Amino acid sequence: MGTKPTLFWRFYPASLLIVLLSLITMCWYVSRIATEQFTERAVNELLSEAHIARELVGDRFSEQNAPEIDAMLKKLGRHPSSRITVALPNGVILGDSQLDLANMDQFFDRPEIKEALSGKTGMATRKSLTMNATVLFVAIPVQNQGNTIGVVRAASPEISFDFFQWTRVPLFWILLIGLPALLSFYWSRKLAKSLHQYRTAAEMLTHSDLEHRLNERDTSEFEALTDAMNTMSEEVHSRIAAILRQRNELEAVLSGMLESVMVVDIEERIVRLNKSAERLFRTSLDKVKGKTIQEAIRHTELHRFVEDTLACGDPLEGDIMIIGPSDVFLQARGSTLRDTRGNVLGALIVLNDVTRLKTLENIRRDFVANVSHELKTPITSIKGFLETLREGAWEDRENAERFMDIMLKHTNRLDAIIDDLLSLSRIERDTERGEVLLDIGSVRDVLELVVKEAKEKAKDKDMTIDFRAPDELVARINPSLLEQALMNLVENSIKYSDSGKTISISADRGPKEIIIRVKDQGYGISQEHLSRIFERFYRVDKARDRKIGGTGLGLAIVKHIVHAHGGRVGVESSPGKGSTFSIFLPADSKDLHEMLPR
Repeated sequence: MGTKPTLFWRFYPASLLIVLLSLITMCWYVSRIATEQFTERAVNELLSEAHIARELVGDRFSEQNAPEIDAMLKKLGRHPSSRITVALPNGVILGDSQLDLANMDQFFDRPEIKEALSGKTGMATRKSLTMNATVLFVAIPVQNQGNTIGVVRAASPEISFDFFQWTRVPLFWILLIGLPALLSFYWSRKLAKSLHQYRTAAEMLTHSDLEHRLNERDTSEFEALTDAMNTMSEEVHSRIAAILRQRNELEAVLSGMLESVMVVDIEERIVRLNKSAERLFRTSLDKVKGKTIQEAIRHTELHRFVEDTLACGDPLEGDIMIIGPSDVFLQARGSTLRDTRGNVLGALIVLNDVTRLKTLENIRRDFVANVSHELKTPITSIKGFLETLREGAWEDRENAERFMDIMLKHTNRLDAIIDDLLSLSRIERDTERGEVLLDIGSVRDVLELVVKEAKEKAKDKDMTIDFRAPDELVARINPSLLEQALMNLVENSIKYSDSGKTISISADRGPKEIIIRVKDQGYGISQEHLSRIFERFYRVDKARDRKIGGTGLGLAIVKHIVHAHGGRVGVESSPGKGSTFSIFLPADSKDLHEMLPR
């Protein structure tokens, strides 16, 4: 398809043609009116001259007076430009102001003569061979007592305003075509330029350039249109600014949400994902936008939930589990998105990660079960021995003392469990409230106290305690809590190692941490248990643990004490090769040692 003509080339030729036609029509009309006026004026002048000639001839209308009348008319014809002829009704010419009578023919057959002979004023216009021009003839009758005795005719060349005679003058065409062409070009160009400004303003609006303003005010219409366009630009600018502000606010809200948000259309194509959803599904919006949820995210439960949300129309809730290296539990909420008419446009899916809550719930459930079990076992034993004693066994002194020793042992076990639970609860509470007091102190001093106490406990099993730590190790610590944590680790190493083994206690400084290690040559721990050994009441070998006499809370206490110091714990172990427990404490400042009290 060819290029369409511009508005200028549509408007300019048409306007030029209209102007030319208007000018030609006006000139023709003016020429016609002028000709009619000139003709009327000429007729009146000829009538006046004819009447004057008639008055001059008087009653001398006869062939005998022809020479006198002719001489009088020729004398009269020296002044006016018209030609006057006097004739009898029979066509005999008595005189003419310009021609000789001998050279003239009778003209009783002329229309104006016939009209005059009938008693009326006759007029006619025709080509005259005598005058070699188009001539206007006016004839009036000369009457005597009601009878026409002669005719006086006046003639002069026709005066007309002939428009077409101007077409032979070059200046006429210059003025007729050139001037309208220039004026039409000017106004057409001006109109096209004004419209081009509006087009430019509209294009700038489409390209979001909302600061541009029009200043076209040549006419009232353009001024009104300019004001309307400028007002529209301001309105669009303010509305787009409001929309952008709302979108940015929405983006900020969605980006800051912990919940994963997904928007799909009616055909289940992904329209929107927030940052949390991108992290959850390990993808990005750019990769999945426009794809169906089946193509982008391979999870049957999520597909079914989206389908149910779109089909139901009412808000839905459900639970979804994503199976992986670490299972993720999601609480899903779905609702449909509708337009102002109520038509479904898509669905909004909000996924709340409740994995931690599920984990805490499981921990709570396990904790209640473990506490119940740990408390019930000694209580059941105590109750059984008391019932046995009540039934008469107390009379058997030897068995009664043995029963009392067993009950005392279980009572001490209950007391230890309760003390550890209270200690653990207190540490957690103080940590949450920020009430654990940490002061700059020497880590070596704490370790020396632990080593001293550990050597006393290790004597019964003939075990050796090795110790190594530099003097300058300092950190922000709570000495009593740190000593408790280290003693729990050392006691575990003593309990779970055979007699004659060695336990190593060491401390080193890393780039940003102080690392305390307790290494034993004990039974070791299988790999599958390492991730859970710091949980409350978790036991690797329940039968052996109960025989040895632990509460199952020692490592949990260690972990929470270290966390209260802003540190972390770790363990390395394998069955039959012993275990190494590590405590990592923050030590960011190298000048802490200088701050120790002297």
